[in-house]
Amino acid sequence: MKITKLALHHLSMPLVSPFETSFGRAEERESIIIEASAEGISGLGECVADRDPGYAYETSGTAWLILQEFIAPLIFSAEISSPQDIPELLSPIRGHPMAKAGLEMALWDLTGKMEGVSLQAMLGGKRKTVPVGVSVGLQSCPEELVEVVNAYLADGYQRIKIKIKPGRDVGDTVAVRLAYTDILLQVDANSSYTLDSAQSLLPLDDMDLLLIEQPLAEDDLWDHRTLQSSLKTPLCLDESIVSLRHARQALEMTACRIVNIKAGRVGGLTNAVKIHNLCISKGIPVWCGGMLETGVGRAANLALASLPGFTLPGDISASNRYYRQDITNEIFALNPDSSITVPEGAGLGVSINRDALDKNCIRKVILTAEDYICE
Repeated sequence: MKITKLALHHLSMPLVSPFETSFGRAEERESIIIEASAEGISGLGECVADRDPGYAYETSGTAWLILQEFIAPLIFSAEISSPQDIPELLSPIRGHPMAKAGLEMALWDLTGKMEGVSLQAMLGGKRKTVPVGVSVGLQSCPEELVEVVNAYLADGYQRIKIKIKPGRDVGDTVAVRLAYTDILLQVDANSSYTLDSAQSLLPLDDMDLLLIEQPLAEDDLWDHRTLQSSLKTPLCLDESIVSLRHARQALEMTACRIVNIKAGRVGGLTNAVKIHNLCISKGIPVWCGGMLETGVGRAANLALASLPGFTLPGDISASNRYYRQDITNEIFALNPDSSITVPEGAGLGVSINRDALDKNCIRKVILTAEDYICE
């Protein structure tokens, strides 16, 4: 197929409540919605890069530039036979996996709509529903954290993840575990520790946690290996796994025992599936992380998480966890068993609520192939 038009919508979505991690506090979530058109059909994608370079070096601003100046010319000049062509097609652009992933997602949606096939079927997923949990940001004190966790348990979430950072780790975790002795519980440090300061996490080994997520630096595999050797609780890597190569190296050196797969972080769904397959071959469980996506990215996450290797509940959560009004007409709700139903429609299986999209759009550009023709 030949892509003839790309529409980029830069969104700023107000959150239901502030979300605080070790690298900052957010009251709004930025992203870029991408519409790719060919043969009169449009596909939707979401670039999950946020405003600030806290979680990753990419931002909504850098992604906006990369999409217009570097990705669009390559896309318009290519004859694309499959979304799986995208990683190789965009390989001349070093880095910027979130920008690439957003574009690739749009082409998966476009292909599915053209062929009348769901994204789940194209990726090889099987389950009609996927188990999910909720990610709870830092609160003012352990007592407030317990109250927030209680509210999410009342909503029906059966797996809780709490954010931690130095000085707000063991005390918070103990408070939640003492209040709820039987829940599935895990913690996420978002790279906020050094190997030395991570020694404060050793008491978490007695908390019966599912995992400790990304305690050390995002570019550090070796020290994660050292820390894992001193813990019985599995370490899970998130920010450190930016490619299939990094996943292979992490598993070879036993830097972790679990992998969090985020399509945006690894450059798209094609790469995410490859990492999933590698982990299955090594007997390593995986789960699907979240980036506070709109319904567009949430639909893609659900399709991905329906693959067989995703045996731990994902950070996908219901639409109303983050947004009072999402930008898709389809709203994802939590099932009684703490799962969410995977869309069955062609492509992503979602459509855009144009009024909501326009309400939250802070800038928009429409690009066509003619814009990039050099005379």
